[in-house]
Amino acid sequence: MAIATSDRVTIEEGVVFGTGGGRDLKCDVFTPPGRPRNAPAVLLVHGGGWRRGDRSQLRGYGILLGRKGYVCVCSEYRLIDEATWPAQIHDTKAALRWMRANAGELGIDPGRIAIEGNSAGAHLTLIAAGTANDPEFEGEGGNAGVGTEVAAAIAFYAPTDLRSHELTNALLGGGTTEADFRRASPVHYARKDFPPTMLVHGTEDELVAQENSLRMYEALRKAGATVELHMFAGQPHGFDAERSLGRQCADVMALFLSRYVAEGVGG
Repeated sequence: MAIATSDRVTIEEGVVFGTGGGRDLKCDVFTPPGRPRNAPAVLLVHGGGWRRGDRSQLRGYGILLGRKGYVCVCSEYRLIDEATWPAQIHDTKAALRWMRANAGELGIDPGRIAIEGNSAGAHLTLIAAGTANDPEFEGEGGNAGVGTEVAAAIAFYAPTDLRSHELTNALLGGGTTEADFRRASPVHYARKDFPPTMLVHGTEDELVAQENSLRMYEALRKAGATVELHMFAGQPHGFDAERSLGRQCADVMALFLSRYVAEGVGG
């Protein structure tokens, strides 16, 4: 994969990609130097326990991956104080549809769109990867009928089985049934045709136990899907916010994406 030599990634902030709950949903777009055509792309989905956080959290990855030739989109979604589940995945799917519908203007290849998320955003990433074009999770955010399949998924310290996560009640509300848990748990969607997936976790994660990524890895591996797992020894939740570790993680992501998404970048 060719790597851009210039650091000048173009950033366009506050771009409207859809609507949710009667308001505009916005994203920031990171375009590699030279405004490439038919470039691979990555949708970046922020964390914050579904109740806080914003699209600026993954700005660093937008810049770092942008330098390596990826068009990156950092999108927002309605938090649980504004809208209940499944609004969060509806908004994430709306961002995917917008990217694909506007691929020409964005300079991306609509067949090479990956998705990456951290924490709650990683949960949404894995749900999106496992429910492409599922009517229950598509929502009404715009660009109806455009596909939401992704070429690959990257999930940092993802809650994968909501039956074991302390924020489940906040996300799903009261009266949750076993079927509700399953539909909202990424591990439920493990199957052979799941997109190539990279899971990342710190072994000292105090918020989302490392077993979440281990369980997802085993489920995907047993199903015959392409999956790899990176465990960072001694690291807590959100460890990649530390500058040197964030850069290392960006390099690991770029290597993964070069193998499964970015063939022909720079050609």
